[in-house]
Amino acid sequence: MKICIVGGVAGGASAATRLRRLDEKAEIVLFEKGEHISYANCGLPYYLGGTIRQRDSLIVTKPELLCKRFRVDVRTRNEVIRINRQEKKIVVRDLKSGTDYEESYDKLILSPGAGPKVPPLPGMHSDGVFTLRNVTDTYRIDDYLLENTPKTAVVVGGGFIGVEMAENLVDRGLSVTLVEYADQVIASLDPEMANILHRHLSEHGVNLMLGTGITGISRDSKGLHAGLTSGEEVDAGLVLLCMGVAPDSHLAKEAGLDLGVNGSIEVNEYYETSDPDIYAVGDAISVTHLVGQTKTLVPLAGPANKQGRTAAENALMGRKVKGSPVQGSSVLKVFDLTAASTGLNEKQLRQMGIPYKKTYVHPQSHASYYPGASPISMKMLFGDDGRILGAQAVGAKGVEKRIDVLAAVIRLGGTVYDLEQLELCYAPPYSSAKDPVNMLGYTAVNILNGDMPVFYAEEVSSLDPQTATLLDVSTPDEILMGTIPGFRSIPLDTLRENLNRLDPDIPVYVTCRVGLRGYLATRILLQNGFRAYNLSGGYRTYSLTGPYTAPAESQRLQSVPPHPAVPDAAKPNAGAAGNPVPPMKLLTVDACGLQCPGPIMKVSENMKTLKEGEQLCVQATDPAFASDIGVWCQRTGNCLIHTSCEKGIYQVVLQKGDTALHAAQCDLPSAGNDKTMVIFSQDLDKAIASFIIANGAAAMDRRVTMFFTFWGLNILRKPRKVSLKKTFMEKMFSGMMPRGSQKLKLSHMQMGGIGARLIRKLMKDKNVASLEELIASAQQNGVRIVACQMSMDLMGIRKEELIDGVEIGGVATFLGAAETSDTNLFI
Repeated sequence: MKICIVGGVAGGASAATRLRRLDEKAEIVLFEKGEHISYANCGLPYYLGGTIRQRDSLIVTKPELLCKRFRVDVRTRNEVIRINRQEKKIVVRDLKSGTDYEESYDKLILSPGAGPKVPPLPGMHSDGVFTLRNVTDTYRIDDYLLENTPKTAVVVGGGFIGVEMAENLVDRGLSVTLVEYADQVIASLDPEMANILHRHLSEHGVNLMLGTGITGISRDSKGLHAGLTSGEEVDAGLVLLCMGVAPDSHLAKEAGLDLGVNGSIEVNEYYETSDPDIYAVGDAISVTHLVGQTKTLVPLAGPANKQGRTAAENALMGRKVKGSPVQGSSVLKVFDLTAASTGLNEKQLRQMGIPYKKTYVHPQSHASYYPGASPISMKMLFGDDGRILGAQAVGAKGVEKRIDVLAAVIRLGGTVYDLEQLELCYAPPYSSAKDPVNMLGYTAVNILNGDMPVFYAEEVSSLDPQTATLLDVSTPDEILMGTIPGFRSIPLDTLRENLNRLDPDIPVYVTCRVGLRGYLATRILLQNGFRAYNLSGGYRTYSLTGPYTAPAESQRLQSVPPHPAVPDAAKPNAGAAGNPVPPMKLLTVDACGLQCPGPIMKVSENMKTLKEGEQLCVQATDPAFASDIGVWCQRTGNCLIHTSCEKGIYQVVLQKGDTALHAAQCDLPSAGNDKTMVIFSQDLDKAIASFIIANGAAAMDRRVTMFFTFWGLNILRKPRKVSLKKTFMEKMFSGMMPRGSQKLKLSHMQMGGIGARLIRKLMKDKNVASLEELIASAQQNGVRIVACQMSMDLMGIRKEELIDGVEIGGVATFLGAAETSDTNLFI
């Protein structure tokens, strides 16, 4: 039998070697239009970043080896350009000579893969603009980097390749901007899990531009310029297009074979196409998802290898071996973090209409008392029957092995009840007696059994403090690092003696840092007659929910020497030349591996032993500690000197001292003179008054924050309609509201619009600036104008509809400004 294979790499090469192992006499011909038949396509970004140093390391199997060891007729630089199904022949073009020839086949296996998406926009093929698909592309990019030494790069697309390339270009010394049209990177993760990666990317210097697409690329003598849908333009020395892949199915289409999802090649469970003599495998085919039982695309090397093996058996032996459905198990390295997932995510379950429940846990990677433990944030989705539908995890260590376990349980049809009983390897350096996978099982079963009624972070905004008790059982030190607005504090260890302070007639919604103590509090409350609900994942999950906000420049981490080295800024005698600073005490504290609230408790305890001006160097493995410690310092009157990270260990240097003594040194916000305003109304006269006050305060050199919420958002709308995709309700809601300051009405004496026109004429006659001029003046004077994200979501208003210069924020943004203000106005 003669079998021809179109395309190498995972699917084609696997099929070729399996065919030879099954039949020593079969004639096997493999056609590959490129120079390489089997290469490490998943390792290409790491070669560009310098982790993989040798070019030869990218080549998995050379054509000569496949020819000699497996007696396969390998023809590189030979492209199959047409299939003649009636005569069972293919037309092949020899790219070296440019000649065409025919080759007959008994069976044909298609493994053409998928190609990078390149939109039909200006400049997509300019010099310095690249896609990354194969080894040849990698060499071209590497040569360009060596010859042109660009300082900046724009990566378009936040999928696996885009994120990996952003990291590796940073490692190579470039300043990187990552542009992603969606509101998150890595679509296989849900937004709150992706937010962990967003912060980590930002901390490591990647400029994230989410919710922004590209409109084109131009080039001049200064370099490349990427135009964005936001109207901005980003300069770059290099642009990488990583906008996803599309099935390379043109051969199949031209041959009249049936096509499936997004133009992919349709195959049955035996990988047969609509022609029984033609099989197809790899990234070009549509596959069935194990959990959702729907057709989808999963361009991953693992499934492609298995498909090639199965197709070979069916094509050669006629065994009718069924291919397995896929579940999309994947893993990704992002600087010091690992992200992995399997099954379906929450977005997909909603789209498919599959009912589900979910649970969040934040356990340590191994026993916390053994050095080096770090937290893993985990999310699991499951049905009412306990069937596991999907799982996601992000952390520094132990992530992929937990997702591998969950992937195996899903594959075998297991449930959350099985997770409770799984017996997994345990020793302090590797895990805990209760493995994180067990913890997912325990919490899921508690939810199903009613032992732990839960609520979720996205439901917090709908809770009414008048009809429910909102309770945070964290310690006082933890609450200093952040809490959910409106939640009252009763630490868990004092809850029993404070039950009389709670109203037994209304429900109690409980939170803590990660959900464990909230669960314990919920059990106490339930058994004392209260209706109680625990926030799944606690404050940590709540802080990850909602649109991502990039950290301030001061929160970005700096690489440091091996621990316990201390930054120069924290060393004694580090004052300006000629003004030596007296030697100060520096206390080093190891909080690595400690679970919440361990790190902050260590800080609090040791800070009490220091004198004014002495410093504390803390090492921890909890990323949340590193991001929240600044808030703790501000609220306790201490100074955050330095934050850094090296191989997953966060190091912060703090200085003891009150705000008045150290504000200049530590760049803490001033207090006592700032002004904050909540603009709730959309009335013209109130808007005018608001901006007159804001401009007056700014003229007195005061910092002013104006927080626009609900109807007040209409003051900030652009006067012209912006074309955007909206739901019916969003269109209806936003269409009924005034579009911009010119459409506002008076609160009194509107008189069918005459009043508003009259007040504007009076202002002009009296030489008073118009509202539009007042808004522009406020922006020029540095007034901070913030639009409430939650109100925008409720009212169907998008960022693109607001005037330029408006910041998007939440209640925490306002409260942060209010805490340093002596005047708070509600208008």
